Amino acid sequence: MELRPLRALVEVVRQGGFSQAAKTVFATQPTVSKAVRQLEDELGMPLLDRHAQPPRLTAAGEIVYRRALAMLAQRDDLYAELDELKGLKRGVLRLGLPPLGSSTLFAPMFARFRSRYPQVEISLVEHGSRRLEEMVMAGEIELAASLRPVPDHFEWQPVAREPLVALMPADHPKAHAEAVSLLELRESPFILFETGFALNRILHDACQRVGFAPAIAARSGQIDFIVALVAAGLGVAFLPRLKAREELHAGVSRVPLRDAGTDWEMVLVWRRGGYLSHAAQAWLALTREVHPEVC
Repeated sequence: MELRPLRALVEVVRQGGFSQAAKTVFATQPTVSKAVRQLEDELGMPLLDRHAQPPRLTAAGEIVYRRALAMLAQRDDLYAELDELKGLKRGVLRLGLPPLGSSTLFAPMFARFRSRYPQVEISLVEHGSRRLEEMVMAGEIELAASLRPVPDHFEWQPVAREPLVALMPADHPKAHAEAVSLLELRESPFILFETGFALNRILHDACQRVGFAPAIAARSGQIDFIVALVAAGLGVAFLPRLKAREELHAGVSRVPLRDAGTDWEMVLVWRRGGYLSHAAQAWLALTREVHPEVC
């Protein structure tokens, strides 16, 4: 089985259509369509529902897509390892960071890394943790910052552990409490991050454990906007303590969350058994040096 048709299928799914996928693989739309069709003919079953918009994977397509991601990532590992064996170090660290907490935890590391390894380029992407995990599995990036719990197909290294803080309007009944539980906030709408942020999962699971599903007032990927919505009285939001300290607003109170199992634990993840470049290993070593309290 050739890898080119697998790459075509993966990009059709990622990009949401054949024309968009064609731009990514630098081919024409008919070429991409033909590659996927040949793959379907070879396997003897349809992989895409072409009548759906965007095209949707069939049950067989889900299996092939998952395997294709692993095969393409292994190919990238092969090339990277052979390049280093030949002394052709690319000098690129492909790193993924989420918006929440990265400026505080990682920004100081960039200058130090650069001074030690001036020939290494850092190729940085920013997304929510779930999307970053997908990119690691696809081989698009080597390392990504995510939150615990970590899926079994990743290896990981701890970075930081922080309790969550509830942000609420200054006139909220619990605004001056020493600590607050999720159950005490069940009547207040929640302001969450956009889908794909792992912090949402922590809150959802914690609410489920105490027996309720929160009403969602709004979602955003911008911390300052979330804080402004809290100040406007729309609902309550949650941030790790290290970030909550930075978000000062006259109309917002910050109260520690007392629920067990709600700590925000940031880690660096990479594919279990995957190859890590010297640049990625150096970043992990620097992280252990800068954040030794959790490593």
